[in-house]
Amino acid sequence: MSDYLSEFDFNFPLELIAKEPASPRDSSRLMVVSRESGEVSLNNFNNIGKHLPAGSLIVFNDTKVVPSRFEVKKPSGGKAVLTAVDILDDSIKVMSDRRLDLDMELTISSEDVFKVLRQEEKYFFIDPGEKFKSSGIIEREKIYKLFGLIGEAPLPPYIKNSPLSKQDIKDKYQSVFADKEGSYAAPTASLHFTEELIEKLKADGHSFCFVTLHVGLGTFAPLTGDNIVSGKLHKEFCEISNLSAEMILTAKKQKRPVIAVGTTAMRTLESFYQDGNIISGKKETDLFIREGYKFKVADGLITNFHIPRSSLLMLVSAFAGKEKIMAAYDLAIKEKFRLFSFGDAMLII
Repeated sequence: MSDYLSEFDFNFPLELIAKEPASPRDSSRLMVVSRESGEVSLNNFNNIGKHLPAGSLIVFNDTKVVPSRFEVKKPSGGKAVLTAVDILDDSIKVMSDRRLDLDMELTISSEDVFKVLRQEEKYFFIDPGEKFKSSGIIEREKIYKLFGLIGEAPLPPYIKNSPLSKQDIKDKYQSVFADKEGSYAAPTASLHFTEELIEKLKADGHSFCFVTLHVGLGTFAPLTGDNIVSGKLHKEFCEISNLSAEMILTAKKQKRPVIAVGTTAMRTLESFYQDGNIISGKKETDLFIREGYKFKVADGLITNFHIPRSSLLMLVSAFAGKEKIMAAYDLAIKEKFRLFSFGDAMLII
């Protein structure tokens, strides 16, 4: 496995990790890569319309990041910072920066006390109490409302000492079209779009539709031997509406290019492809897109520069070709592109 993963490794100066987004969002830099030739050109993201094929259907992921990192008080009076990674029927699955004991009561606010139920590996499972349940089952909307009051967005672990305030992180680690709450990390290719740029692209004849994939923190987890052998990734919830499915199918029939904004949108499109159709609905996907995968839906991809040895880099490499992508990454580092979640963008077309 290590030999295979090493093919997707690269070195980069730590100062190229972006600690905050470009301002305005669409002023980030853009690298355009040809799938066919590997030819590369450099521009700014607000000029992306110059590189999109006429009449493109641009597919956004409209997921909304949950502000799921919050502080609790332990019975001793000490504090711990928890990051929720999932909401189950009977508990909230969290990571903690401090040791927690079973049956420990954690004070979230003056009136909310959550109890530690169990531990599995690095995760703890906490019970929020009956106030947040209906018929014994936790109501996500009530937990999301609490997180909205007390929580902050969980930035990726590789972003250290961001100058952004907690409120800035809530605002800027979120797309301008975020709608359906449920992600624990942002679909970062979407962060480059402003409302003004979207309107400009519409005026130029491009159209838009939305899919949903709720990003889990598993997106930052190192790949394991099991992933490589099984060809499966961590599961994530995704959804395509009837309207979006119809728009995508119509675009394909009309031979209009379909452009996926981000690896999450790409993973969703491919997960709902079936025998020449896009099937609307909801599901959990464990699709692992890597070398050799035959893409059926998207003709282009807007994405960020991803961390080494990651499933995201493997997806991008499968779409454009590993040699082309690794050469593009070398150039990005040479040209001092800003990397990763808050960094600059790539259009593969």
